[in-house]
Amino acid sequence: MRMVIVGAGVAGSVMARRLSLLPGAEVTCLERVTRNDHSDAGTGLNIGPNAVKALKLADAELARAITRASLPWKSWRISLTDGTELFSIRLEEIAENAGWRIRWSELYRVLREAAGASVHYGCEITAICRASSDSRKTKVTWRQDNGTTGQIDDIDLLIGGDGRYSLVRRIISGEPKVRQTGVAVSRILVADTSGGLIDDYEQWFSGPNRLLAFRVPPGCIYIACAFPIAPDREIPPQLKTSAALRAAYTPYSSPPSAQARWLIERVCTNVDDTHWARMQEHDVLYRAADCGVLYLGDAAHGMVPTLGQGATQAIEDAATAAMLIGQRYSRGERDVHRWLAEIEDLRKGRMQFVMEFSREATDTMLAGADPVAGSRRKNEAPFRDRLKALYDDVGLPLNLG
Repeated sequence: MRMVIVGAGVAGSVMARRLSLLPGAEVTCLERVTRNDHSDAGTGLNIGPNAVKALKLADAELARAITRASLPWKSWRISLTDGTELFSIRLEEIAENAGWRIRWSELYRVLREAAGASVHYGCEITAICRASSDSRKTKVTWRQDNGTTGQIDDIDLLIGGDGRYSLVRRIISGEPKVRQTGVAVSRILVADTSGGLIDDYEQWFSGPNRLLAFRVPPGCIYIACAFPIAPDREIPPQLKTSAALRAAYTPYSSPPSAQARWLIERVCTNVDDTHWARMQEHDVLYRAADCGVLYLGDAAHGMVPTLGQGATQAIEDAATAAMLIGQRYSRGERDVHRWLAEIEDLRKGRMQFVMEFSREATDTMLAGADPVAGSRRKNEAPFRDRLKALYDDVGLPLNLG
């Protein structure tokens, strides 16, 4: 059976590793960047307890490798930039295990090393189409960075793991409709000179303007900024300046806390190295309508990052798909289209819940928001119950008939 994965990102690398273990399967993962080139992923991320739980069940060895390269995510705290605490929780109160804090580049390194020889680097996709012999199969061609070309025809299972702007999804299933939420976000990674002020996952508000930060190895602090913008507009350039950012995060009527002061200085002195984006999402789609194509991670569900579920859900996707395919394959059940239908049944409702919850949690960052009331509501049972469902109800295919 011939399987091709486009993109050695989070979901793609996990799938490449697991599918390459299937006896008799011909597995190829095509990655655009060159080997060891993770320069596009220099910032940090938090991965939720749900992904840790899912990957431990699907691939305990890989989960241990990520644990060794990361710090545990054990708590979540929200304050105002003057130091007033609004919300605080230890994840052990609502989750079966901690999450991870890690650099993107380190996560990619661990995942791609684990995927091994199944990943082919420096491959720029030049065409994706239906196979001439069977329209339910596909064909992929690419150009390598050394100038040579490659082609795989009659692909039984094509997996689009190529991110939010997935070429596979655009070609096979059409351009997804993007919805903007009206929030600008930025990301930087800086050296940890905080003297212990910044450690685990925390957020600080000044009005609807939010800072987020946590420590990642080795010796770095990840910082993200967010503030409201018009949903239908690009981020105004004047809001990206040091002066505008300092004004946005400095408390109105009191001095900033020591944590906020350190963060504001780092944000304002690293404007030139800041990556900017707008919060947006698109509809969930796990499979093509009439051929053997599966979408995973951001290709399946570009979502707002408010609850830190982007890479987290990519791991959940891959853990679920890899386990189901492995179960079916080991029983001699090689109907790809049935696999895809079952994966969609397992994942679609779960993802709709995750995306809706993440969108609703963005309420404190919208224009005119009240982050004090919104953050304090997170102390109440309805939010905590949903957070527990987010972190525990991963829905892996453990007992399929």
